[in-house]
Amino acid sequence: MKNLSFVNKIVFVINSLVATYMLLSFMLPHISPKSYPIFAILSLFAPILLLVNIFFILYWLITLKKQFLLSTTILIIGWFVASPFYKFSKKDNPQDTDLSIMSYNVRMFNQWGWIDEKDISKKIIDFTTKINPDVLLFQEYYNLEHYKFNYPHKYIKSKKSNQKLALAIYSKYPIVNKGSFNFENTSNNIIYADVLKDNDTIRIYNLHLESLQLNTDKENFGEENSEKLIARLKDRFQKQADQTTSLLEHEKKWEGKKIIAGDFNNTAYSWVYKQISENKKDAFIEAGNGFGKTYNYLFPMRIDFIFTDTNATINSFTRHKVKFSDHFPIQSHINWQE
Repeated sequence: MKNLSFVNKIVFVINSLVATYMLLSFMLPHISPKSYPIFAILSLFAPILLLVNIFFILYWLITLKKQFLLSTTILIIGWFVASPFYKFSKKDNPQDTDLSIMSYNVRMFNQWGWIDEKDISKKIIDFTTKINPDVLLFQEYYNLEHYKFNYPHKYIKSKKSNQKLALAIYSKYPIVNKGSFNFENTSNNIIYADVLKDNDTIRIYNLHLESLQLNTDKENFGEENSEKLIARLKDRFQKQADQTTSLLEHEKKWEGKKIIAGDFNNTAYSWVYKQISENKKDAFIEAGNGFGKTYNYLFPMRIDFIFTDTNATINSFTRHKVKFSDHFPIQSHINWQE
């Protein structure tokens, strides 16, 4: 500090605060939102803290100062204890015997014109038809007759009989069992289907955990003030925790092959992610590369996931860059052959 100019001393103080917050963020996945919901809110900022730490490393390297070691040390610790923010390698080795699966939050097929572009629903249908995954999962599916997907088997579940908003599972393989969690006092839900492929039954969960409903184009994300924003986020994260607990209790009763996928409305640095990913493989970590950004926002937010049981082999992972929704579709090729 003695050899730093006054400006650099200020910069280093800010750097120290950001590095400390980053270090604390590594503990957030171990703290349930039911106990301390404010920590769940802080977990949303983990990707931003990481980028800011990278900026400080570059700043100190350019100025030839050893202070770059502070943020570098923090990021090295994070490399070993946190979910990777960026993947350098990629695995792309799909096999004929794989099960290909896509998860896509379609934002009601742009029913209310959020995207200023015509025929979004047709473009989504054309896109998914071209990719042609074996199993297709939709969140924020808008259930209208003219949305046609060419699959022989499907499970579309709305919370109420007269409601258009739904979750959907389309499959090329027979669905031999299905169900819905039917969470109360929310439009979010989890559904599942048991798919029969080559005499193997694979349970597939389609998740749409509690939405934060953040309007990224408005001040305070659409709330009147920051206090109301924080109160709403606390409530939503606590609901996510309850929904996650329900999923885990249901999932542990199934001992066969499984896939858990969908829109978690939370990052890889959250308690929700840590709980669901326990004893599973994250398809992005196994086979993806880059930031894995799944939410169309300024910062690279990964909030959509595909998990499998540990016996599965992930042969590929793709984030498709089509902008027909506020989410990007993700796809993986999965195999259980020895």
